[in-house]
Amino acid sequence: QVQLVESGGGLVQPGGSLRLSCAVSGLTFRIYTMSWYRQAPGKQREVVAQIGNTNKGGETVYADSVKGRFTISRDDAKMTHYLQMNNLKPEDTAVYYCSAINPPRYWGQGTQVTVSS
Repeated sequence: QVQLVESGGGLVQPGGSLRLSCAVSGLTFRIYTMSWYRQAPGKQREVVAQIGNTNKGGETVYADSVKGRFTISRDDAKMTHYLQMNNLKPEDTAVYYCSAINPPRYWGQGTQVTVSS
């Protein structure tokens, strides 16, 4: 059974930082591309960041809105990937979902990130 479990969300002030984690089980982690998506109220789910599998160099890709502020990384030994979010803005408020794709694609349950003073 494949499971993706996010953690690390919460309430933070503008300019603050959070680190999201996604613990994965039930699949061969190292061959999967890992991604973070987010969905704000009334908006479509959008991709935030992606990291390729390590065998192919672990290439990273970011949405323009988070470039220079967010960093995606992975630890194949721990079967976990991360999203370090710095200089957070109110428009980053959303439910953040981690995803694994080879394909097929698997999703986590989501974690709420709220940026507000």
